[in-house]
Amino acid sequence: MRKILFGVVITLLVLLAFKYFSDKHKNDIVLKESSQLIQEQISNVGKLIVSEGHFSEVFTYKNSKDIFGDLISAEKKALVVVNAKVTIAYDLSKITYDIDETTKTITITNIPKEDINISPDLEYYDIKADYLNPFEAKDYNDIKDTVKASLDKKIEASAFKTNAKNRLISELSKFYILTNSLGWTLQYNDMEIKNQKALQRIKL
Repeated sequence: MRKILFGVVITLLVLLAFKYFSDKHKNDIVLKESSQLIQEQISNVGKLIVSEGHFSEVFTYKNSKDIFGDLISAEKKALVVVNAKVTIAYDLSKITYDIDETTKTITITNIPKEDINISPDLEYYDIKADYLNPFEAKDYNDIKDTVKASLDKKIEASAFKTNAKNRLISELSKFYILTNSLGWTLQYNDMEIKNQKALQRIKL
């Protein structure tokens, strides 16, 4: 009788151990599959986001040069019409992240800064220059520098950068939807992303 009971106990222990390790193996497989799915989705989202805008402006360039002290003033001027194409791009393939399968947490450690590209098309009208103060390469370079500085200010003051960031947040929200649906936690550095609105508070 004791041998029978002993055999039953051993059998139960073996079955319980098998079930424990079998369940643990299944959990490991689920975690592996989830982490692989997340990495695949990040790769799919990891694309180049480009926002494009156009800015126009008219400049009047003037430069005067005193000759022989202030006895003679030689002036040159030009009307400059600027049409600029501006793009703001985020290369999401450069996002870096860590995956912790133990805590089921994905942590975004770095989001690339935006790349702003300004391509101005300058047209010169009504160019007037004095023989003693002719247009030179330096003048055209000064005009380009002035135009770029002015466009930088216009871009900062416009909603263009905000709209570009909103497009970025829209892409990042796919991370949250995916991780949340799989029961994982999404973090950006030390900040836990508990809802999609939290993404708006990310400082880039």
